[in-house]
Amino acid sequence: MNFNIKEIFTAFMVLFAVIDIVGNIPIIIDLRKKAGHIQSEKASVIAGVILIVFLFVGKSILKLVGIDVHSFAVAGAFILFFIALEMILGITLYKQDEGAKLNATVFPLAFPLIAGPGSLTTLLSLRSEFYTENIILAVVINVILIYVVLKTSAKIERFIGQNGINITRKVFGVILLAIAVKLFTSNIKFLL
Repeated sequence: MNFNIKEIFTAFMVLFAVIDIVGNIPIIIDLRKKAGHIQSEKASVIAGVILIVFLFVGKSILKLVGIDVHSFAVAGAFILFFIALEMILGITLYKQDEGAKLNATVFPLAFPLIAGPGSLTTLLSLRSEFYTENIILAVVINVILIYVVLKTSAKIERFIGQNGINITRKVFGVILLAIAVKLFTSNIKFLL
C-alpha cells in the first residue's frame, strides 16, 4: 500500500473543487423543491460507486478506444480549466438537461451533478499522477462530505448565505484553475 497524506489531500481537494457540492447547494435546494424528498444516502452511495468504478474501468475504456491516459489527462485539464472559469467568472459554458422530474436522487443529482463529466475526467487525470488507493480514499472522503452537505443543505445555505456560497465557489475555482495548469504541464511533455 502506498498511502500518502499529501496525495490524498490533493486528490480530495481537486475532486471537492470539481464536484463543487457547496456551490451546488442552490441547485440541490431547487431539486428538493421540484422532486420533493431526495435520498441523501442513496445519492451519495450511487455517486461514490460510479466514481470508483470509473476509476478502474475508465482506463480500459480508453484503451479500447485507442487513447492513452496522458492524452486523456490533457483533455481533462481543459475541462477543469473551463469548469474553473465557470466558477470564477460566474458564467455557464455547459448547460445540463432540465427535464428530469421523476427521481432526482439518481438523475440528475448522483449523475451527472455529483459524478459528472468533470469528476470522471478528473479521476483518470489523477490516476496518471497518484496511487489508486490514495484516490479511492479521497473519493470516500468526498462522498462522506457530499452526504453531509446533502443532509444539511438548507441549513448550510441559511448559515453562509448566498455571498458565502459565491465566495467559496470562486476560491475553489482559482484552486481548480491552478490544478488544471499543473495537470496540463505535467502530462503534455509525454505527448511531445
